[in-house]
Amino acid sequence: MTPTSTSTTSPAPAFRADEALADRLQRVHVELIDLHLQGKQAHWNVVGRNFRDLHLQLDELVAVARGFSDDLAERMRALYVTPDGRPGTVAEQSSLPPFPAGEVDTAETVDLITGRIYGVCSTIREVHDDVDEADPTTADQFHGFLERFEQLAWMVSAENRVADRTDPRPIHE
Repeated sequence: MTPTSTSTTSPAPAFRADEALADRLQRVHVELIDLHLQGKQAHWNVVGRNFRDLHLQLDELVAVARGFSDDLAERMRALYVTPDGRPGTVAEQSSLPPFPAGEVDTAETVDLITGRIYGVCSTIREVHDDVDEADPTTADQFHGFLERFEQLAWMVSAENRVADRTDPRPIHE
């Protein structure tokens, strides 16, 4: 039996990313990978008061960031963009500051990780409008990322907050 011939052309996709959209998606992708790696570094090396609670919160953050990076990479592939999550690329392209080596106290870890979560949120918000204009479907995915990360940042940062005295202060209606 001889194999059937295969076509050298495929049906055209309904939508395909351009280079500008691909660059914006790559920016978010590397930051998601970096956040999950930094969250794991923090998880392994956090020590101090409320250790166990923070240790578990960090695992939750890692799982969310890892899942979102995979979701975005698969979205990128659906748009014919090749995601680059190699370690060197992540180190070169991420805007997140590196996490310190060695043991880090829980209070400091809370502030460092909260800052990194907000850093990812800032990047998503920075590229959002352009992504939304080019591809509203991917922008919808970003909405879910923001909703979950801002919730996690609030939950993690609450470890160091003092009611009605720590900035940002809540709005009372």
